[in-house]
Amino acid sequence: MIASAIALLVMQVGPNPTANAFPGLPDELRERPERTVETAPQTSVNSGGKLAECVTLAADDPEAASDMAQTWRETAGHQLELAQSAHCLGLALVRQEDFDGAQRAFDLAAGEVPPGAPSYQSRLAAMSGNAAMAQDKPAIAEIAFGRAVSYATEAGDTELTASVHVDRARALVALGRNDEAVAALAAARASNPANARAWLLSATLARRLERLGEAREQIAQAALLSPQDPAVGLEAGVIAALSGRDEEARRSFESVLEVAPQSNEANKARGYLEQLQS
Repeated sequence: MIASAIALLVMQVGPNPTANAFPGLPDELRERPERTVETAPQTSVNSGGKLAECVTLAADDPEAASDMAQTWRETAGHQLELAQSAHCLGLALVRQEDFDGAQRAFDLAAGEVPPGAPSYQSRLAAMSGNAAMAQDKPAIAEIAFGRAVSYATEAGDTELTASVHVDRARALVALGRNDEAVAALAAARASNPANARAWLLSATLARRLERLGEAREQIAQAALLSPQDPAVGLEAGVIAALSGRDEEARRSFESVLEVAPQSNEANKARGYLEQLQS
């Protein structure tokens, strides 16, 4: 049992609780429409349509989307359009994997958002942070995510606040500032107790800090909130194995194979099951 637990621990890579949370492009940088900015001044009925058009174009032809952003900026009739044109440019640059340019575009956009739309500023700041993380610049990312937290808090958007606290925790872990990351994840859970990802990452970090009691409680909550998430099942199995609960670990790993047999988590679960049987 002890040998199995040690083998599982060795198979874990580094002190990063989100090793699988950043596959390629993070969610906030994917080619999906920005959520409506309800508090932004609606001075142009076409502004939102243009941004959605840019998102779609960036997915198929990022160079054309860059051109669209530049043209839009030259003809912008108000401050919101300036911000959205920079947002558009950032999305196009992400698709071209120019993360440095994207980071600067998102920073510009966040600074140009007119008063009254802190949620939009928060999302843009988070995009800047994710672009910095893609460049392996966690110190810069942490500053951007800190701004995102401030904007989201100002907006009173608890779901968004939780999300950007989680993002900031990722950067803090990359910087080796684990205690601050623990606090950021606690703030995420307090902002939105229904955020399963915050509970999952809290459990993963607690486990890697060898706080297995906390990890068990946190992964149990993640499982209640997201019982079909293979990442939750995988982490539950690892925590159980390291706690000397081999049978519980087997059940968790087997559940991953049932809910997502073709996933990366399933491949890891198969390896862990082999370790438990040896």
